Amino acid sequence: MQEKVIITCAVTGNITKPEQHPGLPITPRQIAESSLEAAEAGASVVHIHVRDPETGRPSMKLEYYQEVMERIREKNSTLVINLTTGPGGRFIPSESDPKVAAPGSTLMLPEKRVEHITALKPDICTLDLNTMNSGGEVVINTPRNVARMARIIRAAGVKPEIEIFDSGDLRLAHDLIKDGVLEGPGLFSLVLGVNYGFGADHATMLYARNMLPQGAVWSAFGLGKHEFPMVAQAYLYGGHVRVGFEDNLFLSKGVLAPSNAALVVRARQIIEAIGGQIASTRDAREILGLRK
Repeated sequence: MQEKVIITCAVTGNITKPEQHPGLPITPRQIAESSLEAAEAGASVVHIHVRDPETGRPSMKLEYYQEVMERIREKNSTLVINLTTGPGGRFIPSESDPKVAAPGSTLMLPEKRVEHITALKPDICTLDLNTMNSGGEVVINTPRNVARMARIIRAAGVKPEIEIFDSGDLRLAHDLIKDGVLEGPGLFSLVLGVNYGFGADHATMLYARNMLPQGAVWSAFGLGKHEFPMVAQAYLYGGHVRVGFEDNLFLSKGVLAPSNAALVVRARQIIEAIGGQIASTRDAREILGLRK
C-alpha cells in the first residue's frame, strides 16, 4: 500500500441534477468555494466541471472554467486542479434515422473539447478512453479522436488523467503509450459502477489494477452506494481515491451529504481507520510529478 493517499473531490460533474440536491454547486463561485471546502477537509485534488449559472445545465464555456480556477488560486496556490474534457462525446441516435443525431447529442470536434486546457493549462485534465452504452445513449471516444486530444493536452504541458471504464480502454491506453501518443507509465482513474462498464467490486478492481502499466499512478472510485466501499478497496490495493457530488450524493442510505467536504471527511475517516495517511496538496504534487 502507498505511503500517502490522494483524495480527489469531483465537486459537481456533468450528470447530477440540481433537483437531486439543493447544495449542488452550480455557479463558478459555488464550485470554487466547494472545492476549497473539500481541500480544507483533506482533498488534495479537485475535479472540475462547470455549469450554466442560470439553468444549472452542463457547460463548456471557457470563462466559467477560468473564473473557477482564479477563485481557487486566490485562496489556495497548491491545490491540484483537474479539469474535465469529457463533455462532447455523447451521441443519441434519432429514431427515424440512427445515423442522425437526436436532440441532446453533444458530439463535437476533439479540438473543441480541449480548448480550455490549452487556454488555462490546469495541473491535470481527464482524458476519457471509453466508447460505451450510457443509458439509452452512446459515449464515443474513437482512438483517432483520443489521440488528437492527447497530443493537444501534451503540447499544453498538462498531465492527462486517463479515465478507464472497461478493460478495452486499458488495452487502448497501452497502445497509445506504445505509439508515443501518451507518456508512460501514466496517471489512471478506474471508474467503477457505470452501467455496462466495470462493476464496482473488489475482483473487478484487482483485475483492472493488474492491467495497468507497470509503475502507473492510479486511483479508483465507485458510483452511488459503491463510493465508500471502493474508497477502502482502492487504498488496500495500492491506489488513490475519489469522492464527490459527481459520483454520489449520500453519506448513507437515504441521508444526503450536506456538502462535498462531508464526503471527503468520510473518505478520510475510512482511510485513516485502516492505517492510511492522507496526502497534502504538496504530497500530491510530488506523487503526481507536478510542479510544486
